[in-house]
Amino acid sequence: MDLGLRDKVVVVTGGGSGIGAAVAEGLAEEGATPVILARREPDADLLSRLRRAAPRAGFVLADLSRDADCRAAAEAVRRGWGPIHALVNNAGANDRVGLDAGPEAFRASLDANLVHYYTLMHLFLPDLKAARGAVVNVSSKTAVTGQGGTSAYVAAKAAQLGLTREWAAELAAAGVRVNAVVPAEVMTPLYRRLLDALPDPAAEEARIVARIPLGHRMTTPREIADAVLWLLSDRASHVTGQWIFPDGGYTHLDRAL
Repeated sequence: MDLGLRDKVVVVTGGGSGIGAAVAEGLAEEGATPVILARREPDADLLSRLRRAAPRAGFVLADLSRDADCRAAAEAVRRGWGPIHALVNNAGANDRVGLDAGPEAFRASLDANLVHYYTLMHLFLPDLKAARGAVVNVSSKTAVTGQGGTSAYVAAKAAQLGLTREWAAELAAAGVRVNAVVPAEVMTPLYRRLLDALPDPAAEEARIVARIPLGHRMTTPREIADAVLWLLSDRASHVTGQWIFPDGGYTHLDRAL
């Protein structure tokens, strides 16, 4: 199925691994040009795979928790690739900043997980309006379920869902679509490392997958990426302001099923 993404420049934040890397690879396969913004250069194998499918695919080094880095990255994208068509806000990590951490740590976590979603949207807004483009914000099921011990991350993820609807409302007249995907349990390299640090990783993984109704397995990064690609594509041309849960029913179905 042709998703209508060929030759379109798409910025993917945090695209060096996990969900972001899967999105970048999916975009390249569709003939789009993914441009990754991240704090660390993606591994050579990923860049090689991207460039085999999309010769202009690229990477810009940026610490997105810093406004100056966001501005410099936006300028570098325009110099190297021209105006963008779409933006995938994905960078961030659950840093476990809870109630005991204090307001300074809370604000720092919001800079790392939330503020750059707004900053990049602000910086790329002229491009998105000119292209009548699309935006996907990657949130988390913790935004609607809570988790415990992670106040800052949950606040950031819930705010991303609110901003998705706010921006969809504000930009509908300009033809810019804004949606969110809401992953739950996704087996990324980071998730694997977190599990492996536990006393009994196999038992914890079994406990988690037993609660996922569809297939009793974790979602793959590519399954999240496929939802993102659809939302970016012409196939979703009348979809905006939506929160999509590609999570095997984890968030909303009775987990006793």
